[in-house]
Amino acid sequence: MKTIAFHNLGCKVNSYEMDVMELSMQKGGWQIVDFDQIADVYVINTCSVTNIADRKSRQMLHRAKNRNADAVVVAAGCYVQADAFSISQDECVDLLIGNNRKAQIREIIEEYLSAKIAGTLPEYGNNIAAFGEDTGAFTGPGESFEANGKYRKYLIKTLGNTTIVDLKKVPFEDASITRTDSHTRAYIKIQDGCNRYCSYCIIPYTRGIVRSKPVDDVMQEVECLVSSGVREIVLTGIHISSYGVDFRNGTPAEHLLNLLRRMNAVEGLARIRLSSFEPRLITEEYVKGLSEIKKLCPHFHLSLQSGCDETLQRMNRKYTSAEYAERVAILRKYFPDAAITTDVIVGFPRETEKEFKTTENFCRQIGFYEMHVFKYSRRRGTPADADPEQVPEQVKNTRSDTLLELTEKQSAEFRKRWIGRTTEVLFEEEKEIDGRTYWTGFTKEYVRVAIFSSESLENRIVKVVPKEFLKPDLLLAEIPFNDL
Repeated sequence: MKTIAFHNLGCKVNSYEMDVMELSMQKGGWQIVDFDQIADVYVINTCSVTNIADRKSRQMLHRAKNRNADAVVVAAGCYVQADAFSISQDECVDLLIGNNRKAQIREIIEEYLSAKIAGTLPEYGNNIAAFGEDTGAFTGPGESFEANGKYRKYLIKTLGNTTIVDLKKVPFEDASITRTDSHTRAYIKIQDGCNRYCSYCIIPYTRGIVRSKPVDDVMQEVECLVSSGVREIVLTGIHISSYGVDFRNGTPAEHLLNLLRRMNAVEGLARIRLSSFEPRLITEEYVKGLSEIKKLCPHFHLSLQSGCDETLQRMNRKYTSAEYAERVAILRKYFPDAAITTDVIVGFPRETEKEFKTTENFCRQIGFYEMHVFKYSRRRGTPADADPEQVPEQVKNTRSDTLLELTEKQSAEFRKRWIGRTTEVLFEEEKEIDGRTYWTGFTKEYVRVAIFSSESLENRIVKVVPKEFLKPDLLLAEIPFNDL
């Protein structure tokens, strides 16, 4: 039996796609082993959202080859799409697989191995064989992004020829999962790609334009996962607020509400989460509709990136800080205890100290549950990368530390709200903390809670009352009712 090991980097979409790849290999009789073990094939599901992500991707590719020099090392995903030219010069990498070919990973790897055994393997760069019609975008020295507003053409090297693929014509890939390692929560990718073209972001170039999974296909996947015991579904994608924009009729808001209503009716499904929101999608009517979906968790990731209008304009974000604050107010009107999280970039080109202070004060005013703070990372081929007024790294570090300190305080304040209140927790696993074993899980607002119980609470929803902080990000609770 051939063995294969996977390592995932990046977002929840990547995690879902790795589940798809693992299931495909298992169905073909391959044995999945831990990445730290010796394997015949190593697959690194790469990320390219920042320069650090690129570096981590390269490190893992090299680590795999160092572990077993005879293994086939596969680079898959966004780093392949963003910089396949550089990867093609890396002797540690044997095979490239693009984002739109992950569902065909078994066929690609087995075709590669057959060609290698037969001695018919073509060579590109340093022994790189690339398969499939969406294998990678070559953007090395002397080459540039071939963008035309809403889409990008990819230069692809295949087994015998060179082809151009227009991502306007690439459908949503036929991929789904029937089970997951977690019996509690599962992620379902409902769309891919992004049409926004923020000035700092490489993702539209690595993922293409928006393609949405048909509602009936999503529901089939939901029902299959729920029948396997999953109680919480998280809908994810590159830009799920655009879900259905490529459908023939209706708006993204209508399509997403329709999907959520259908999911709400699925027996056995207890919770639904959305991975992210676009501020412009939020209207009074839309949020009122969301509030009527009882299984929807009041936990909303509303990406900000900056609280300064001048910076937002340079980022091509298409909204103002006042409009963002208005959307947050609408959410809190219908979901008073909503956990609102966000992303913030510090050190964007030309960001002055005054602009940063405006962002800091805005974040303080909003009162987020959590902020994911990123130091601006240059991405070759994006407009922001060409800006000559880059912010020094030391300044980025200082600004990042400031916001991280703020989010630590705001997160503690939000969690403190739940002390003494009865709330429902979906328990997931046992954890040893300071020498004692607890069951841990999350409230609907994604507040992590621990209790001591001699009974198994795995995949059970239990009413508890948090009493105190066990850790900065963990509340210790007790069960007020004898409902076990």
